Amino acid sequence: LVLMVFFIAVCGPSLAPYDATQQDLLQRRLPPTADHLLGFDEFGRDILSRVLVGARYTLGVALLAVSIGLIIGVTLGLISGFYGSWIDTVLMRLTDTLMAFPYLLLAIVIVGALGPGLNNAILAVGISAMPSYARVTRATVLALRENEYVLAARAVGSTDGRIITRHILPNALAPIIVVATVGMAQAILSAAGLSFLGLGAQPPTPEWGAMLSAGRSYLFDAPHIATFPGIAIVLPMLGFNLLGDGLRDAVTGPGARTSWVTLTANAWSNHSVRGAFGGRRSPD
Repeated sequence: LVLMVFFIAVCGPSLAPYDATQQDLLQRRLPPTADHLLGFDEFGRDILSRVLVGARYTLGVALLAVSIGLIIGVTLGLISGFYGSWIDTVLMRLTDTLMAFPYLLLAIVIVGALGPGLNNAILAVGISAMPSYARVTRATVLALRENEYVLAARAVGSTDGRIITRHILPNALAPIIVVATVGMAQAILSAAGLSFLGLGAQPPTPEWGAMLSAGRSYLFDAPHIATFPGIAIVLPMLGFNLLGDGLRDAVTGPGARTSWVTLTANAWSNHSVRGAFGGRRSPD
């Protein structure tokens, strides 16, 4: 499902049967037909073409936002978990401050201050996701930094940077990748939510959240205008959640489902995740 969505995002404009921005007011709000499988929107534009082209915008925003959150969050988590002391206190209080705000609300505040647009939406979603990645990384580093191979690296005179990049980060990647995969679903929802509120993609960009927002005025007269973009948002979210669940099983084993549910709930509901990984990966 995820591969199909990415294929559509990459090849969507080539797969679209019609121009996604071409208007035909005589066809506006018409239901699906044999030639137009998903019907027309309020301006007579082909919905199938707009959904296919819009995949690039929604998934692009989510992917870039998760990348920003990963880069900043993993960096802060590595520094905080490795050095501890006052550095850990300062950085974690910073993340706690951001985690005090609900995920989407924080993104709305950021993009509201910066102004509407796709670039600002990417930055807002990325910053909103950063605290969760920082917490997961810190929890993993706390469990790894006292392992024997890290102590051996210190004994032979390895620098802190080498220990972090060569010994700690590679062993911390598995939980980070799994949480980032689940985070893609949250990022897709947030990106679509910002566009739905008019803070993300601006008309006539065929972004799924913006299409859903435009279709809400016609739920009774032409429900297909909002239904198909809504389905387009749900499918990749389902795919990334299932992929994250599969990766979790591959990394921790099916028997760790309870601890994984606890970890994911804590990571995305603004709570500390130190116990989830730190408790299972105790130092030797």
